[in-house]
Amino acid sequence: MKDKLFRFALFFAALIILLLSAGIIYSLVSRSLDTFNEYGVWGFISNAEWDPRKATEEYGALSFIIGTLYTAFFALLICIPFSLSVALFNGEYFKGTKVASAVSSVVDLLAGIPSIVYGLWGFYSVRPIVIALGVNAQGFGVFLSSIVLAIMIIPYASSLSTEFISMVPNNMKEGAYSLGATRLEVIRRISFPTASSGIVAAYILALGRALGETMAVTMLIGNTDRIPSGLRGTGNTMASVIANQFGEADGLKLSSLIAIGLILFIITAIINLIAKMVMKRLTKV
Repeated sequence: MKDKLFRFALFFAALIILLLSAGIIYSLVSRSLDTFNEYGVWGFISNAEWDPRKATEEYGALSFIIGTLYTAFFALLICIPFSLSVALFNGEYFKGTKVASAVSSVVDLLAGIPSIVYGLWGFYSVRPIVIALGVNAQGFGVFLSSIVLAIMIIPYASSLSTEFISMVPNNMKEGAYSLGATRLEVIRRISFPTASSGIVAAYILALGRALGETMAVTMLIGNTDRIPSGLRGTGNTMASVIANQFGEADGLKLSSLIAIGLILFIITAIINLIAKMVMKRLTKV
């Protein structure tokens, strides 16, 4: 009887998750229909114009999609070398030592800091440094937001990567050492290949957090409704434009913001799907 009750509880929990997901999708799609009926799905996605003025009202999501992908992927590029170094430090070179334990505690602490705190730190610390260097910080919104995003996801990615590197069986590494392999060769040929699927998953999850980040980006990116001209430009992400304009939106503008939320949901789902495919392929290899 206990086993049946436990199985029923698990089934009920899984069913609730599915129903919640279906409810989210239904709410987003139903509230986005006005926008898609007005511009078409592809017309809305491919249009970079965002003009909320009543006389010339027009909405498109392209500039915010590009801004989101731009900041998130650049942040990931910055994140990878630093987080991988921390993961190797804790999971390979100093595994089980007090130093690694102290570093892991600090990393876990940084991973739990709310995003608004990172945004404040970036605005009042990183931004003044950029200004002191003689650079117009207002014109470097994409660069500043990417830097802060990278700092936000480094603890997250390094913590997960450390766990996967630490799980590599010691007998495999000891066998390589007995054959005369160096520490670097063991890392390259044993640790990385064995933990590769987990490390990829860690960076995909970190990218997912960067894609959906709101407050830290909102405070730094410049909040201009146009396609970023590069790292030296300003722009908006899908999350930041929703945060900035949702409270005062109604009618077609409100529907367009919800449609942007739906697109962000789909992009995140696609990235997670790609991550699973990569993980399965790496696991087979």
